[in-house]
Amino acid sequence: MKVETYLFSLGIFFFLPAAIVYGFMTGWGEWVGIIGLLLVTGLSGMIGFYLGFTGRRVGARPEDRLDGEIHEGSGEQGHFSPWSWWPLFLGAACAVGFLGLAIDFWIVYIAAGMAVIALVGWVYEYSRGEHAH
Repeated sequence: MKVETYLFSLGIFFFLPAAIVYGFMTGWGEWVGIIGLLLVTGLSGMIGFYLGFTGRRVGARPEDRLDGEIHEGSGEQGHFSPWSWWPLFLGAACAVGFLGLAIDFWIVYIAAGMAVIALVGWVYEYSRGEHAH
């Protein structure tokens, strides 16, 4: 994960000066862009830190070594639910929530209820029913 760590960590050295230059160019009067660039700086730093921390804990992957082969990265990469419908329902709840922001705010409450149901269903998918562990 060295390449990803360097990529996101170097984002700090790009976005922070960009925020300062943006501030000078707007006369420090346009705060949305300045704060947005500062938030992107922080986000880039957090992702770089997480990837560096995880890379030290997990060890070198085949992509991180010059002599790494493609077949070394094969095998199980994690546990995924290919039959799960809950992400679709959660995405629909988010779409209804954005619709509520555009039309009227009371729709957001319906979307929040849908999202809670979808999120609980997705989290507890393997705790009950046919696929319980």
